[in-house]
Amino acid sequence: MIEAVLFDWNNTLVQFTWDEELLVEGHRAALGRDDPAFTERYRELMLGGGPQRPYAEVLRELGVDDPDAFIDAEHEVWRPAHQVLGSAQALLESLRGRGVKTGVVANSWPEPARLLRADAEAFGLAGLLDVMVFSDEAGAVKPEPAIFLQALEQLGVEPANAMFVGDRLETDVQGAANLGMTTVQALWFAADDTSARVEPDFMAFTPMDVLNALRRVAL
Repeated sequence: MIEAVLFDWNNTLVQFTWDEELLVEGHRAALGRDDPAFTERYRELMLGGGPQRPYAEVLRELGVDDPDAFIDAEHEVWRPAHQVLGSAQALLESLRGRGVKTGVVANSWPEPARLLRADAEAFGLAGLLDVMVFSDEAGAVKPEPAIFLQALEQLGVEPANAMFVGDRLETDVQGAANLGMTTVQALWFAADDTSARVEPDFMAFTPMDVLNALRRVAL
């Protein structure tokens, strides 16, 4: 029996769209000036395909004295690039109406957890989530078991009685499957991830498919 459904954040409950103009505008707001050299170096460090480093560490390397203030100003500019799933509230309400606990387990990079929590409030989702676990607070990143287990422990739910919904096969589906969770690949925003040798238990092309998966597990 499924007692909890946990969700990824980006491209699952919220769609993020990259925008080069917002990149420049965000730097202008955070620095208080136009600085093409800064933006070019930023692209090299952040978008060059290397290993992910703590965002504040990268900003300090770029000469930013107050990374938190920079991140806050930049994030505010990028807010229009984040679009909450239109039926997210209805989906979460439907799950909770069935007595199912809900939550988010997400890798919080580059945004810190405090900003993602603020976004959840702004999008009207925070009150519909029983738990929110983000990697920079958890000390673990998906697909590591620890980040999933922290959420499940807070809910008092065993992995076998939980479902995870996310768009990425390796971090979301594989990570949850390794713990014995029922897995659902969310395909309503992005449907091109074939990066891992794992298949989800269910594929969801619409949020309604999550409820259908829940019903099928209960049969």
